[in-house]
Amino acid sequence: MSTNNERVSHMGNVLERARFDHIGIITDTPQEGEQWGEGSMAWITNPRAHPFHVEWVRFHPDSPVTGPMRTEPHIAFRVDDLEAALEGYDVISEPMDVGNGFMRIGFINLDGAIIEFMQYANPDEEGWV
Repeated sequence: MSTNNERVSHMGNVLERARFDHIGIITDTPQEGEQWGEGSMAWITNPRAHPFHVEWVRFHPDSPVTGPMRTEPHIAFRVDDLEAALEGYDVISEPMDVGNGFMRIGFINLDGAIIEFMQYANPDEEGWV
């Protein structure tokens, strides 16, 4: 287990080039513009459609997503190297491909905070439109 100082040092290296992407909030209420995500069995909104980049996530009762990813909000950062960003942390969702190569994502639990790291295939990508 890393000490707080080691984690902060590592995080500083990773997040130096990271950018805020969105905050994901779990809801039970249908949202305007939500789209079905087959893999997560959830309806998800486009954070670019919200003035503060909020992504609403509404899980189907049979969703395979469990634990804090299903119950807690998350904050997402764009990173240049997903594997480097995940290294040394409590990974709660291994890297996965989203959108047929559009991006790769992974999640960590950092002291109870759920963090999503996103590596876009095209570093100049503005995100969902």
